[in-house]
Amino acid sequence: MPPHPRPASAPTPPPEPPPPFPAAPPEAGRGLTPEALSRLDAYGRKLATGGVIRGLIGPREVPRLWDRHLLNCAALAELIQPGELVADIGTGAGLPGLVLALIRPDLRVILVEPLQRRCDFLAEMIKCFELGKRVSIRRGKANVVPPCQADVVTSRAVAALDELAAWSLPHARVGGRLLALKGQRAVEELAAALPVLGRWGAEADASVETCGTAWLENPVLVVRATRRR
Repeated sequence: MPPHPRPASAPTPPPEPPPPFPAAPPEAGRGLTPEALSRLDAYGRKLATGGVIRGLIGPREVPRLWDRHLLNCAALAELIQPGELVADIGTGAGLPGLVLALIRPDLRVILVEPLQRRCDFLAEMIKCFELGKRVSIRRGKANVVPPCQADVVTSRAVAALDELAAWSLPHARVGGRLLALKGQRAVEELAAALPVLGRWGAEADASVETCGTAWLENPVLVVRATRRR
C-alpha cells in the first residue's frame, strides 16, 4: 500500500507588528529643547520598530517608551556638567548613554556593551544621527574592557548597586562620579553598597538625588557618588 500522505502543516502566521510609537507627552516639551525633543523622538521610533524586531526591547514597552525609558534617561542630564566624558555601563540599546548624547551635543559618550547585536544597533544609531565624532562603543563586560577614565559613569537597570559600583567606579577618573538610575529602593541599595563604595573613597558624599522634579510627572531617583581614590 502507498504510504499515507501527511497532512499539510498550517502556515506559520506572520509576527504581529509592534504597537505604534506614541506621541511625546506634554511634559517632554517642558524639559527638552525642540531640537533635543526631535532627536529623541526619532530615536524612539527606531527603538519602537527595529529595536522590537531585533529583540532589543519588548513590544509591550513601546507604549511606555517615553515615560519609562526616554524621559527618565533624559532627566539624568541634570547632573552632568557641560563637556564631560560619560561612560555608560551596560548601555543595551543606548539607555541612558545614547539618550544623553542625543539631547546634549556638548557631551562625549562611551557606550559599554557586551552583546554584539546590541553593538550593531548602536553603531547604526551613531551613523544615523551623525554622532561618530563624540560617541564610541566598547564591546565587552564592564569588568573586562579597559578603564574609560570618565568624568561620569552612568547605568540603568544593570545590577544591584553594590555589584554595579564594583563594575562602574574603575571607569571613573579620580574625582569622577557614578550616576546610577534606580527605583524606589535606591536608599536601601545605597546603604547596602557603602562598603563597596568605600574601596574608592566614594562613600563619604554618596547620596540619592531626584531628577526631573520641575518637569516630569514621575521624577527619577539617581544614586550619586564621587570616586576619591
